[in-house]
Amino acid sequence: MATRPNFDQIRAMLAQNKGEEDEPVDDAAGQLGSGKTPVIPPAPGSIRETGLNETFLENLLMKMLFRRGQLTLGQCCVELRLPFPGVVEDTYLALKREMLLEVKGGNDLSTVGLRVALTNEGMSRAKTVLEREGYVGPAPVPLDAYKQQLANQPVKWSQVTDESMRQALGDVVVSEATLEKLGPAFNSGRSMFLFGNPGNGKTLISERMARALRGRMLIPYAIEVGGQVVQYFDGSYHTPVPSAMERKRLDEGGSPPIDTRWIVIERPFLIVGGELKLAHLDLTLDPSLMYYTAPVQLKANGGVLMIDDFGRQQVSPRDLLNRWIVPLEKRLDYHTLPTGLQVAMPFEVLVIFSTNMEPKDLVDEAFLRRIRYKIEIGDPTEDDFRRIFRTCCGQVGLAYDQEMLDYLVDRHYFQENRPFRAVHPRDLLSQLVDIANYTGQETRLTRDLLDRAVATYFVAL
Repeated sequence: MATRPNFDQIRAMLAQNKGEEDEPVDDAAGQLGSGKTPVIPPAPGSIRETGLNETFLENLLMKMLFRRGQLTLGQCCVELRLPFPGVVEDTYLALKREMLLEVKGGNDLSTVGLRVALTNEGMSRAKTVLEREGYVGPAPVPLDAYKQQLANQPVKWSQVTDESMRQALGDVVVSEATLEKLGPAFNSGRSMFLFGNPGNGKTLISERMARALRGRMLIPYAIEVGGQVVQYFDGSYHTPVPSAMERKRLDEGGSPPIDTRWIVIERPFLIVGGELKLAHLDLTLDPSLMYYTAPVQLKANGGVLMIDDFGRQQVSPRDLLNRWIVPLEKRLDYHTLPTGLQVAMPFEVLVIFSTNMEPKDLVDEAFLRRIRYKIEIGDPTEDDFRRIFRTCCGQVGLAYDQEMLDYLVDRHYFQENRPFRAVHPRDLLSQLVDIANYTGQETRLTRDLLDRAVATYFVAL
């Protein structure tokens, strides 16, 4: 279930990331996204400059006071993420004239310090509004403003080079043949299909490439679409990055010089798996909250969306691809609101379909043509397996032993006719450490510990 934006949680997330404040980003250092810190738009100086109409803002302020009770006008500014002069001030005065809001006390020397509350008529009006429009939180930005901001900060996928690919993958062992296929696929910025046996790094490769973006972008807390509010910011997927101006506003309060309806985040990387339903791809009106929540592909705009374990979702592959035929080609995602209004949302996201199944068993040739790149992440060769094993020894704090690796490969792979998988070294060594710790043995590679790890890891299929 969706929840309303929590400003205190966002404040805490910004504080946690304090050390990253205004760090310069160098695209040459294996970072594929736009390296510039986004420029936050200036604060609106009037209601008109917010892109929202007077009635919308009056209703939003009334709903907030209905939920929160008495607040100072300064607190209203913080909650709505709007400045006082020309915006909150004018909204407050309009409600006061209509006798929907009254002053309860506060600092007579400062209008911002006045405590206000709804009158009985205001309470009745707010309750009626909440029954049809339940959103309470930071004021949204208009859809057109969101589209323009997204267009101003595109992902520069064309910057992907062989060098940046290798830097991004780091210690992930990928064959040269696979690397030569992955590079152009990521460079295109278009959809791709990664397939192959489980445990060979499809998800890890995607995560490393997404991490290489490391760019920052602006997103709104919410978007206004045809008079309706779509909650956009999701702390589960979006990582806020503080800026000096934002921190000053948080610490000192008052009217911000910037439009704080926008928040700077790291470019998103979303993974959805078997829980995905067709309904998750549409603007969803939460009946208990009475406002819309953004679908996963909208939250992933400007970044990467990975459909993990494709073919095992609660939506069929055919239905999923039918739903995304137009977005994948046109970069526009059409939604129809209950009012009948059709809206076109941007679809600026790199979609990665990942599966352990054969693509031809999931969809027909016509659908596969919609996905530009089909790349098999195959089983590692023996040489690759040995490289992975050696790397994993260092990661778990074990001294590498060539003789013990020879024993593992000969006894438990060749003699058992067992295929290599990229994930095996990490898992086997982790279990070996667990067994050694439990039995009180020295943590090192031995035949006995390797045999025990294998016995508890592999099962006959």
